[in-house]
Amino acid sequence: MKTNQLILKAYAKYEKGQWIAFCLDFDLVAQADSFEEAKTKLDNMVKEYVFDALVGEDREYAEQLLSRKAPLLEWIKYYFYMFVHAKDGLYHLFKEPLPLTPYNQARI
Repeated sequence: MKTNQLILKAYAKYEKGQWIAFCLDFDLVAQADSFEEAKTKLDNMVKEYVFDALVGEDREYAEQLLSRKAPLLEWIKYYFYMFVHAKDGLYHLFKEPLPLTPYNQARI
């Protein structure tokens, strides 16, 4: 596995009074009133997703689930935001490490 495969690409944008956070590598989306809350929700979703794909109920579909990417348009937005950094604070780019030890907080 390459190092860049261990880092998940994500972005969040502010739209209509809400922050919407996207994990491009797994095509997951979370929404909240603040950036931090949306990011936290997305982080928890990623952890659950990886857990279910590797050791949970969706284990038989792990290959498909762990290679599911967001649509091309979302990737274009991510790279657009990266290269044309707006000063208005309406979006944030961030990267998160892939959880290497999957766990489920609800099951601990």
